[in-house]
Amino acid sequence: MAQLSQILKQATGVIAARGEGVHLYDEQDRRYLDFTAGIGVTSTGHCHPRVVQAAQRQVGNLIHAQYTTVMHRPLLDLVERLGGVLPAGLDRMFFANSGSEAIEAALRLTRQATRRPNVIVFHGGFHGRTVAAASMTTSGTRFSAGFSPLMSGVHVSPFPDPTYFGWDVEQSTDFALKQLDYVLQTLTQPDDTAAFFVEPVLGEGGYVPGNARFFAGLRERADAYGIQLVIDEVQTGFGRTGRFWGEDHFDVRPDVLVTAKGLASGFPLSGIAASGELMARAWPGSQGGTYGANPVACAAALATLDVIEDEKLVQNSAERGAELKAALAGIAADHDQITDVRGLGLMIGNEFRDSEGRPDGATAGAVQQQAARRGLLLLTCGAWSQVVRFIPALVVTSDQIKEAAAIWADAVDAVLEQPG
Repeated sequence: MAQLSQILKQATGVIAARGEGVHLYDEQDRRYLDFTAGIGVTSTGHCHPRVVQAAQRQVGNLIHAQYTTVMHRPLLDLVERLGGVLPAGLDRMFFANSGSEAIEAALRLTRQATRRPNVIVFHGGFHGRTVAAASMTTSGTRFSAGFSPLMSGVHVSPFPDPTYFGWDVEQSTDFALKQLDYVLQTLTQPDDTAAFFVEPVLGEGGYVPGNARFFAGLRERADAYGIQLVIDEVQTGFGRTGRFWGEDHFDVRPDVLVTAKGLASGFPLSGIAASGELMARAWPGSQGGTYGANPVACAAALATLDVIEDEKLVQNSAERGAELKAALAGIAADHDQITDVRGLGLMIGNEFRDSEGRPDGATAGAVQQQAARRGLLLLTCGAWSQVVRFIPALVVTSDQIKEAAAIWADAVDAVLEQPG
């Protein structure tokens, strides 16, 4: 009898039967508050009626149309609609299925366009699991261990993480930019460096936001040396951080933007956006793929954009995120083991450390499991899995935030107030 790979690690024991909004229901019809959103994917919630309707309508008309063979209207309409939300100047798009594929497309584009071999990534970044993307991922060794040799030409520079360094934001930023200059002086000279790849907020790396001065420093160096600034918005995009793009918090201009996850409310779709001038420097035939820009996924993405605009979900993300962060900070104030509550919008992390200040993944995992038993689904992240993250759908309400916070408080108490 065939079974799933035993190497797959489950965050919960739930077998989901159906979903509605921020709720999942198991096969016994038990209701769970899903504050994982499929790792930030179901941006409009589970089975939003408008997304369902758009997908059902498209399935009845055209399921697959390979877009280097024929064009289809959902794709053309989606490109036009995205033009209204993409950063200025990014007017050409390429679509794939997953975040990893989009990252590798951005890598290929920037290397071909600049004729340079190397890239710089930032410590704690997650860019995917395929070979090139995993070679660029530094949020944990589990994503790249055991299948070396990895792709060459990747160099790592610090991300300004105040919690890890034990410094304030300004000191952390000074250090990160100083070390970036050192990397460019000692590891990969600018004329050999195609691109910087960076997340606005570290995702798997622990939900650590960047800051405006750090991104201004990246932009300054990119402009000075002809390096392409690639911003990985796979998890932060489409309203997740309380702005449409995570980079909007920092007033930074990317050369390439990478998007996926919340783009199509659960349908596999990813993409990169760049200027026409940059895209034209890619080699002919270097972009393609069998399933990219699937018509059903594109129809779902169009409906997602409609829902985000009509229901003011970016604003809701900012407002509900502020409520969530305040509630979680209040709970943390009663427990020394929760040393930081951080994030932007509906992307909030709770960091656990032990009495000696060491990252405490065991306790974080225990609280996450307690929350699941009480009906609140969460995930961990961080190099030691020491951060429990809250990423509900953007449709979440104030009442659902309060319910989640109450369950979280009970779960924290159950673990941290145990004798011994």
